[in-house]
Amino acid sequence: MTRHLKAFLQFLALNRNASAHTVRAYESDLGQILAYTAAAAKISVADLQPSHLDRMALRGFLGDLHKQGHTRASAARKLAAARTFLKYLRREGVIEDDPGSLVSTPKRDIRMPAHLSEGEMSALLEAPAVDNPLGRRDRAILELFYASGLRVSELAGLDIDHVNLSARMVRVLGKGGKERIVPFNTSAAKALRVYFSDREQLVRGVGTGRGVRLQPDPRRDPLFVNYRGRRLTVRSIARLVGRYVAASSARMGISPHALRHSFATHLLQRGADLRAIQELLGHARLSTTQRYTHVNAAQLLDVYRKSHPRAERAGGAGRAGKAGE
Repeated sequence: MTRHLKAFLQFLALNRNASAHTVRAYESDLGQILAYTAAAAKISVADLQPSHLDRMALRGFLGDLHKQGHTRASAARKLAAARTFLKYLRREGVIEDDPGSLVSTPKRDIRMPAHLSEGEMSALLEAPAVDNPLGRRDRAILELFYASGLRVSELAGLDIDHVNLSARMVRVLGKGGKERIVPFNTSAAKALRVYFSDREQLVRGVGTGRGVRLQPDPRRDPLFVNYRGRRLTVRSIARLVGRYVAASSARMGISPHALRHSFATHLLQRGADLRAIQELLGHARLSTTQRYTHVNAAQLLDVYRKSHPRAERAGGAGRAGKAGE
């Protein structure tokens, strides 16, 4: 079975053009499934046969995830990985049936994406100090982050030639290698212009306290660089966003992804079309974007409860009125 798994992962990388992150995720999920199936059959993973990965094994694995406290979304993702693997095995003639199609996907919980209010976003954008190159860089990162709704990985992967300041557009390479064009606002364009002059200093080591001049990043020409003139990593951007969120807001547990959620939520609240938001975010399915409608619905319900004269009278007056009907 391990041989088939290795061949499948190579198929994802070469034929499906899956990213290294996606391949690792499949390897992790499928490794867990195979380990559970082998343990249930009381054999080693090396002795596991494709026939062992049947409907009962998949249902047992989902049940075990539930006992361990995994979310339904996590279970659904792992089941999707198993289905893709089993379809591959069937196409290769390794198995005759597709047991994955016989197992129902766990119904996902609807979770409200954490996001900042417009006031909180304004405070966050003003948080970086603009009296030094790194502070101005951070302001540009936050401005572009909120103005475009990019994923953290997409932001970290931007190169200089991906940004068109005059047109206020950025070219993004999203999930699955899909490219999209995303606009940004004048505020982000202004912050980027200021940062561009600082970026030259960072790359050359001028005014940063470095005693030696380092070579630019050989992997193309990164947009956002650290004090060494190297590309900022996803982790570094996540850390700096978290630091500014902590400094500007009393709310806890706000991740960098919350800026992307804030971008989508604020567009929806101001009347943007859901399909347009889907394109801007780079979502493959509209259902992924539709979770922001639940945020908007929650806001509408809150406004209703605060504004309607009888909305908060569910106690005495509400019952009395119903009894007199």
